[in-house]
Amino acid sequence: MTTTCIILDIGGVLEITPETGVVQRWEEQLELPLGTVNERMRDVWRAGSVGSISEHDVHREVASRLGLDVHQLEAFMADLWAEYLGTPNEELIAYVRGLQGRCRLGILSNSFVGARERETALYHFDELVEQIVYSHEIGIEKPDLRAFEAACASLEVGPESCLFVDDVAANVEAAQAAGMQAHLFEDNIGTIARIAAHLDAGPWTPARVLRG
Repeated sequence: MTTTCIILDIGGVLEITPETGVVQRWEEQLELPLGTVNERMRDVWRAGSVGSISEHDVHREVASRLGLDVHQLEAFMADLWAEYLGTPNEELIAYVRGLQGRCRLGILSNSFVGARERETALYHFDELVEQIVYSHEIGIEKPDLRAFEAACASLEVGPESCLFVDDVAANVEAAQAAGMQAHLFEDNIGTIARIAAHLDAGPWTPARVLRG
């Protein structure tokens, strides 16, 4: 398994996802103390990120715990998804699209139940890469090393042939611990240069390192 491979994160990398303050605005609207929403919903958010709760049950719990009527629930979830999905990183997406056929391409994302359907509809990531591994579908989140192993297995590549790109330092360090090369996303210029360097270097083998 020596095929060169690029695996990318979604939020903060392929999607531009700044915090919009949506939760705080809802707390103000509902006259709740700051931090109440996440305090009441913490276990539900966690369950949704590893797929141990359905989207229907998420909605039921949100409505019950925050005291929302049907219309408020619909608006609240729409606002949360708008922040979650952000906007597409068009420059990086176009660059990755140009790599199709040159290397294996995948996505590894900490996610929330319902993310695949929405991101497929909006951004067509399923047409950008060969495999998408979502935490809510495998029940494992980064930086757990098993998440990186799952991503490699889905593409049938060894970790030594992969460059992983993420905007969270802990995930980059975990990818390296899993045997991958990794890059901390800070901007498109640096990330595109790092991907290009990885592709130019070709598959990693112990012999290459020994030759210097």
